[in-house]
Amino acid sequence: MEHAESVFKSSLEIAFRAALEHLQKLECGAVAATVDYDTLQRRLAKPLSNDGLPPHQVVAELAADVAGGIVGSAGGRFFAWVIGGSLPSALAADWLTSAWDQNAALYACAPAAAAVEEIAGKWLKEILGIPASASFALVTGCQMTYATCLAAARNSLLARRGWNVEEQGLRAAPPLRILTGNGQHGSFERTVRLLGLGLSCVVRLPVDDRDRLRADALEQALRADSSSATIVLLQAGDINSGAYDCFTTLIPIAKSYGAWVHVEGAFGLWAAASPKYRHLVDGIAAADSWATDGHKWLNVPYDCGYAFVADAEAHRNAMSQRAPYLTHDSVARDQMDWNPEWSRRARGFSTYAALRQLGRQGVAGLVERCCGHAHSLVKRLGALPGAEILSEPVINQGLVRFRDPRPGTTDADHDRRTDEVIAAVAATGEAFFSGTSWRGHRAMRVSVCNWQTDATDVQRTVNAVARVLNECETTEESLKVRNG
Repeated sequence: MEHAESVFKSSLEIAFRAALEHLQKLECGAVAATVDYDTLQRRLAKPLSNDGLPPHQVVAELAADVAGGIVGSAGGRFFAWVIGGSLPSALAADWLTSAWDQNAALYACAPAAAAVEEIAGKWLKEILGIPASASFALVTGCQMTYATCLAAARNSLLARRGWNVEEQGLRAAPPLRILTGNGQHGSFERTVRLLGLGLSCVVRLPVDDRDRLRADALEQALRADSSSATIVLLQAGDINSGAYDCFTTLIPIAKSYGAWVHVEGAFGLWAAASPKYRHLVDGIAAADSWATDGHKWLNVPYDCGYAFVADAEAHRNAMSQRAPYLTHDSVARDQMDWNPEWSRRARGFSTYAALRQLGRQGVAGLVERCCGHAHSLVKRLGALPGAEILSEPVINQGLVRFRDPRPGTTDADHDRRTDEVIAAVAATGEAFFSGTSWRGHRAMRVSVCNWQTDATDVQRTVNAVARVLNECETTEESLKVRNG
């Protein structure tokens, strides 16, 4: 004990103080980075010594050298890319996870991690409205949830056609296609490439004026080629508009043609936790697989995603591996049977801690507060001079556009103006948004999924955007006067 304390204590104390300082600054400090890449490189690119350095010195210098290069994404005024923060219990559990340093691949090498993960998976299924019989995996994020779920789909669909894809591969395999709308996240395309399916197997179908996959388009596509192994990808929360496909209509259509239905809900699946928003996911229990993230709305530290599969046999067949030097338990759950990782972080601890801290009502309250703040932000920003609402939030995602007030301007001018406002707001340090393109227009994407966001953060953000717009207008008036 004395040896461990002497080796670790000073370094951990420095890290603890630096972490608390960072967390305290989230409320008052700049959200965007305040130093550039070249500055960070100059600070960090020290000569690599032959003999090394004391660990406490390394940690202290690291904390000092990255100052200004850490984005305040863990705080309440970060509204870009659907990035959540970290609940206190989840952050503390994640620190313990690093200290325990378990390889959560097998029960044999991480008993507590296996037990906690199984409990967390059960709780997640209850909260998200997923059948209790579904298998699950805790992975790095929705990139790997896609890979896990679609690998299971590939196994099941091809097995029905007498093809063992894990043994025989894809060469000469029966054709497989994917039907989906227009709103899938880019990680879906990466997964299709990683699994060897190829982007040419993806068929994009028409959506309605609310970005939902049209039932007639789906049925027509299924009927036109009923013999192909088919995966239907549905969305629970479009990345721009937050739209939800109509699961009660689309899933029965897909199932009537023997298709596998996957529900992509990186953030939107959490609507199931809220009595107010649960209607948006009516019917999802009839799907074949589901995906969501913990590091978004559950507010656990990066990285953490959740994959669920109704056909546990197909899931296990696609992922499990056996080797003579492995020790498999006959009773406990071996995590590597269900996910694509072999060596893996015990991310179940932070999920378990977050769910215990919040409880069912706490998760519902978190979802509803974020949705309320998103609605408030979009409505108030859209009411500012020169601003317009492109998409009001269905849940926690909305779109705002900023128009160039000069006479004779074009859509390209409005696009440029929107991107300039986004950059100018970030430069104030008061808030951070990201941009997107939606229906041919550039927009400020408003995403709220942090447990710390409150009405004060909303007010500060609206004030900051108003100041930016006022400064832009003043600058343009000055240029008019100067140019006569």
